[in-house]
Amino acid sequence: MEFREESDSMGSVTVPGWALWGAGTERCRRNFAKSARSIPFEIIHALGLLKACCAEVNRDLGKLDPELAGLVVKASEEVSSGRLDNHFPLDLFQTGSGTSTNMNANEVIANRANEISGFPRGAKHPVHPNDHVNMGQSSNDVFPSALHLAVSVFARATLLPQLDLLREALGEKAGKWDDVVKPGRTHLMDATPVRMGQVFSGFSEQVSQGIGRIESALDGLKFLAIGGSAVGTGINTHPEFGSRVAVMLSDAAGMPFFEAANHFEAQGSKDALLHYSGALRTVAASLSKIANDIRLMASGPDCGLGELVLPEIQPGSSIMPGKVNPVISEAVVQMSVRIIANDLAATLSDFGGVGSLLELNVAMPLMGDALIESSRLLSESARLLCEKLLPGLEVDRDRCETLAGRSLMAGTRLAPIIGYDRASSLVKRASSEGISIREAAAGFLAPGELEAMFDLKSMTMPGEKRSG
Repeated sequence: MEFREESDSMGSVTVPGWALWGAGTERCRRNFAKSARSIPFEIIHALGLLKACCAEVNRDLGKLDPELAGLVVKASEEVSSGRLDNHFPLDLFQTGSGTSTNMNANEVIANRANEISGFPRGAKHPVHPNDHVNMGQSSNDVFPSALHLAVSVFARATLLPQLDLLREALGEKAGKWDDVVKPGRTHLMDATPVRMGQVFSGFSEQVSQGIGRIESALDGLKFLAIGGSAVGTGINTHPEFGSRVAVMLSDAAGMPFFEAANHFEAQGSKDALLHYSGALRTVAASLSKIANDIRLMASGPDCGLGELVLPEIQPGSSIMPGKVNPVISEAVVQMSVRIIANDLAATLSDFGGVGSLLELNVAMPLMGDALIESSRLLSESARLLCEKLLPGLEVDRDRCETLAGRSLMAGTRLAPIIGYDRASSLVKRASSEGISIREAAAGFLAPGELEAMFDLKSMTMPGEKRSG
């Protein structure tokens, strides 16, 4: 491998000849952990887009020569497109402000810009990584702005559309199975009847409300730290820089962004990102409930509840022939656990004295990684449910009808007529004698009344009658 010499304020350092990064990045590459976890590329791409907008604003403000600005923009766009991903080698567990990755971006963009203009890598001419690419910026306002951008773009482009597809798919099942009556269950014990369609309508509504929670949390990510510079005062930054970058970034990303009203809040804490993490945690809990309820209702199929029939997408056992397992539900539950664990990491990353210290948060790489991973896992959970579980999921109508007819909790209908205590006695009698609650109640009601009283579907409709 060929090498070249690059230099920074600490002197010269050897860099791989093929690499676009410079001395600062190389020192970090050697200093930090080798955890096999790097800064998510969504954040790297966001940095590229942000750097391009900063260069254009500096040009418009008369701070940066138009020709140099053009070179920075062109190189930054290559970063944002992913073309230069292999030039971002730094480990996730680095300086907590993201300074190392910000300088990685500055050096890659400068070297690439110089290469485009015919100069060698490492020349720092005509484009300098600090003086030109980082003009008007600090890692302390650039990196948190990139986090907001990366999380927002992923949520709008991938996560929310996938959750909306899941909401629709669950709603379709709700409509398709609205006539299927099954036993309700509370505390895992028999309860009054419910329709399978009602159960799935609840699932669909959970997802719908989860979408609303994520959208609400995203509103807080519209406000960017850019323009605050090192500690929020905006030192070495044009007064209009932050607001202009936010406007340009809004056009480039296709979603609204604004300069933070208070830079000391924006840089000293990461509350808006933590709020978003909480929304992800809540939706993860929702999907875990949906996935788990489906696997419970599909348990068996012969010795369990057996109300739902799972699609046969792979063999369930290496030793038991014909076994089908709830593999998609299990995958979703595991991803939900990871999302909740990531939320704890995000909480500690924002926690006073741990991540948030005086004028700066120093756990931003960890927090950004947690949020990007959680967003991706939540999107994948919704996709798996939509594509691998729900299309082939069927209901066993006969099984649902049999179980609903066998449940003694239908005796609840008797309580308003004969009183709770007498109804309870009838339920106990039916249980001890092995007869149905309808048979046990035969002496208390006329045949016609008995038939109407124990119509299972009508037991699932009182709420609908009131709302209608």
